[in-house]
Formats: sequence, structure tokens, C-alpha cells
Amino acid sequence: MTDSGVHWYALHSKPRKERQVETYLQYQNIETFYPTIRVKPVNPRAAKIQSYFPGYLFVHVDLACVGLSALNWVPGAIGLVTFGGQPPAIPDHVIARLYEHVAQLEVIRQSFVDSLKPGDTVQINSGPLRGYEAIFDTRLNGNQRVQVLLKALGRTIKTTVNVKDIEKRAAGLAI
Repeated sequence: MTDSGVHWYALHSKPRKERQVETYLQYQNIETFYPTIRVKPVNPRAAKIQSYFPGYLFVHVDLACVGLSALNWVPGAIGLVTFGGQPPAIPDHVIARLYEHVAQLEVIRQSFVDSLKPGDTVQINSGPLRGYEAIFDTRLNGNQRVQVLLKALGRTIKTTVNVKDIEKRAAGLAI
């Protein structure tokens, strides 16, 4: 922090209004941080960028100068997140770490999902199918879910798992 009165605060927005709130605040010369992640939706018309914290963004202000009501009445905003009627300041190092985390997630997720090709062998590492090997089939609903093929009881079964629950294996699996 350069100024002892300037802190980060969480601002709650109406559903899917985070970008509108961010744009309004930036026009007011208020620093914002709206963490987003890029996804590859199945539907080409769907949003390619999603909020990391749906309904929230962060503002960097001196509340004594800007005023609480100025942030609570931003078009598209619900108001500052408060506890006991007071908005808690978020330490700079938490916001810095969040910037880093979102950037790392973007790199890791994109490179992993982009590296998967139909026919690749994957290991399921959590959930009810933990420990099973499967064949990657396709992406579903952006980067969050994938369809895999499992061999069970002599049949090949299509099932859906969260992309974070799988890892790519080196060798192929014959089905």
C-alpha cells in the first residue's frame, strides 16, 4: 500500500453484472480487480470468459475519500461485503496472491485441456470412479467437464467427470 487509507475491498454485484460494475468504476478512476478465467465452451455463442468469483470483484479505494454509499450505489452492484456492518479490508498480499493464482490456473488449465485428444488415456483421481483408467472422449460445458469412456462389465460406458479429477496417462488403453 502506498497510502495508509487505501485498501482492497470485496464488492458484491448483481448476477452477471461484474463487468458492467468494473467498467463503471474504472470510468470513476477507481482501481478494480475482476478475476476471470478463459474457457472453451461447447456452444460457440456461450461466454468464453467466466468470473472466478461469480457476483464479486475487488476495489482498491480509500473509503474515507470515496465514501461507502458511492460504492453501494454503483449501477449493477449490490454493495460492499460487510461483516457487522463494516467492510473488512483485504490485505494487499492476498490480492497479489489471487492475481498469481488466477494466472497460474489459466496456464495450467489451458495447457492440460488443450493437450487432451480423443483416445488419450486418463486416470480418474477423485470421486466415485477414483482409481479407474478411462479414455478421453470429448470436452463438455467449457473446461469444467469432460466425457470419458470406461470399460466395465465387458462394455464400454460413456460417463462425465470434472476435468480437475483426471490426469493424462502416458500409455494408451485398449477398449
